[in-house]
Amino acid sequence: MGRRSQGPIPAEILIGLRKRLQSLPPRSAVRREAVESTARLFDVSASTVYRALQALHRPKSLRRADHGRARSMSDEDLNRYCEIVAALKLRTSNRKGRRLSTNRAIELLEDHGVETPDGLVRVPKGLLKRSTLNRWMARLELDHARVIRPSAAVRFEARHSNECWQFDMSPSDLKRIARPAWVEPGRGEPTLMLFSVIDDRSGAAYLEYRCVYGEDPESALRFLYNAMAPKEGPALQGIPKMLYLDNGPVAKSLVFGAVMAQLGVDWNTHRPAGSDGFTPTARAKGKVERPFKTVKEMHETLYHFHKPETETEANEWLRNYVDRYNERPHRREPHSRIEDWIANIPDDGLREMCSWERFCAFAREPERRRVGADARISVQGTYYEVDPDLAGEEVMLWWGLFDRELYVEHNDRRYGPYSPSGGPIPLHRYRKRRKSEKQRRVDSVVDLAACISLPKSALAGEDEARQTAEIIPLLATPFRDRDPWQEWSYAGELAARRAISRQLGRPLAELSDEARTFIADLVGRTLNKVEIEEAIRDRFLRRTGGKNAHLAD
Repeated sequence: MGRRSQGPIPAEILIGLRKRLQSLPPRSAVRREAVESTARLFDVSASTVYRALQALHRPKSLRRADHGRARSMSDEDLNRYCEIVAALKLRTSNRKGRRLSTNRAIELLEDHGVETPDGLVRVPKGLLKRSTLNRWMARLELDHARVIRPSAAVRFEARHSNECWQFDMSPSDLKRIARPAWVEPGRGEPTLMLFSVIDDRSGAAYLEYRCVYGEDPESALRFLYNAMAPKEGPALQGIPKMLYLDNGPVAKSLVFGAVMAQLGVDWNTHRPAGSDGFTPTARAKGKVERPFKTVKEMHETLYHFHKPETETEANEWLRNYVDRYNERPHRREPHSRIEDWIANIPDDGLREMCSWERFCAFAREPERRRVGADARISVQGTYYEVDPDLAGEEVMLWWGLFDRELYVEHNDRRYGPYSPSGGPIPLHRYRKRRKSEKQRRVDSVVDLAACISLPKSALAGEDEARQTAEIIPLLATPFRDRDPWQEWSYAGELAARRAISRQLGRPLAELSDEARTFIADLVGRTLNKVEIEEAIRDRFLRRTGGKNAHLAD
């Protein structure tokens, strides 16, 4: 019957036994008696005592000799299986975090195999174990938590004021106001949205309330104009070099991109989800999100005592808080945010914002439409009468977000502006439209088609030498000033004469020779609308008492 161990021999007993054995000769019988007495004391064998003496103060290995190496297969095969299992987990994962388990992935590899670019991979049954794969994937950093972990964020900061603005919008905690400025029928009350831009360098902010139905480019452009417009006192203003925003409806709007291009603003968006794997959508937005949190916690919480009745009142209260917010210390400089914005203005100064009328001219949204047979187009229930040459043509409409003027583009030519039409003319005032240059060319082609003929050689097939057509080099026109809608100058002398005729209220042919000579010199010298209108007014209208007076000249 074997002995039952009472536990390990204490280290102090072994140390005392070793000292006693060291004082005895190697082949002394006393050594054996000392070892056997210790073994009887702890109810173990003498061999156990000898092993304990040998292991005393000897460093022990914490891992196996084959630690970190696969024993049932090669490391390359196991690494490949780990990659396939990790890919299966990633492919089958959803937004709620559910994914294929390791056991199920092993079953699929054993029973059906997995098609890879290198061919079908199938594993013999019993070769892979769940614990082995999980441990090995964690060692290779292929476990699901690490695979879906986003990449490290990179912090950036502009060197000068207005070098970069971050723009975003967020629903206010107030949600709605009692008396909104406008309500769209059938859509309920609009949501009170908080718009914000913040200077990336200084942290100075500009915020506004706006009642909107979602994130639309029109509200965003109105807010950005107010943010860039000149202001009294030290406040955020001027046109920035770059605008940083999210990938929402505003960034996807064509009219927003067109306005930013006209203002010379380079706009960029946040990195979308999945751009480099599993990057979150809201990346690098902390600077513009911080004012939202501060306003909602420090300012909007006071609405429990007093609520603004109108959007104007809400913006007045918000402006008071934003001024105090900009006077707070900078995140790392020993002065306030607005002082940092003023101190880091570029050497060439701020880029001033244009007028509201010019900004409205930039804010035009394109839409492809076909002109009706009556040369009219309906835009949101409003009819516009365009040039007769465009009847039946497919054109590009540029209608303004903030005005009622319409421009039309066809074959790289722009027409307009057109104002809303008053509808059909009365029957007794019916008149035939004057033929345009295009219609006259078509008439000449019709007349030519009636009288041309072909020689019989075209049918008989005479062998004649065919002359090759000369290659005509393409003409290139240089870039001209940015006036795509002819808002400041007329398209040509003919358009200027037509405008003068409309201004005088009578055909130019009825004027005297001296008056026609004056008009010819005027349109030959300049095509500027303002200069021509003032010259005609000074020459004719003021001297004769108004537009409807008789022209003495």
